[in-house]
Amino acid sequence: MTKPVYVQIAEELRENIQQNTYQPGDKLPTENNLSQRFGVNRHTIRNAIALLKEEGLIRVDRGRGTFVAATPIKYSIGQRVRYNESLKVQGIKASYKTLKAIEIPAAKQIAQALTIEIGAKVILIERLGLADNQPISIASSYFPGDRLPNLIANWEKYTSISKLLQEKYNCDHLRHSTKVSARIVREDDARLLQVPLNYPILLAESINCDRDRQVIEYGVTRFRGDRMELVFIN
Repeated sequence: MTKPVYVQIAEELRENIQQNTYQPGDKLPTENNLSQRFGVNRHTIRNAIALLKEEGLIRVDRGRGTFVAATPIKYSIGQRVRYNESLKVQGIKASYKTLKAIEIPAAKQIAQALTIEIGAKVILIERLGLADNQPISIASSYFPGDRLPNLIANWEKYTSISKLLQEKYNCDHLRHSTKVSARIVREDDARLLQVPLNYPILLAESINCDRDRQVIEYGVTRFRGDRMELVFIN
């Protein structure tokens, strides 16, 4: 029995993706271009696209187009904070761009998380996280300034917070708690993560401490919902 035309088109596009003609993150040709390529109407193309979307091979960003979906990156959330190592074992190069490294007074929520006084000195380090040079996260990390003197100057020499805390402050970096929720991306984050405004993200709020259970970091990280899987381990 002859397969429906849209199934045949989906099979050819699937083969293109599997053979890296279209790679993860690539934008597929428009419906009009695909209609001309296969000699069919746009409705048939939409059916083929819908089939591939169901399989998780592509994603459709409203107002931007259709893109080849990337395989989700697994980030294991355990006792130790080891983000770079988690990506490395998957063959992924982790890197960062520092967006902010500033001193601010502690607002109420930050003060409560860090167990310090409202208005106390806090160091904010905000980074754009990249996986193989593609943006996947924005992390805002808040540290008690009196506990970690000269943190901003020291940060300029490091790419790993865990390594910085260990080498400069003899301070272990242990996870105390993490709360994960889902929401729609905000405008500034959408621009940095290269996603549309209606895009879902994963929001992770973490409190990290040293070996004496003293809080040393309050982190708020926004992950691209299509790129990350957060895996909790004991």
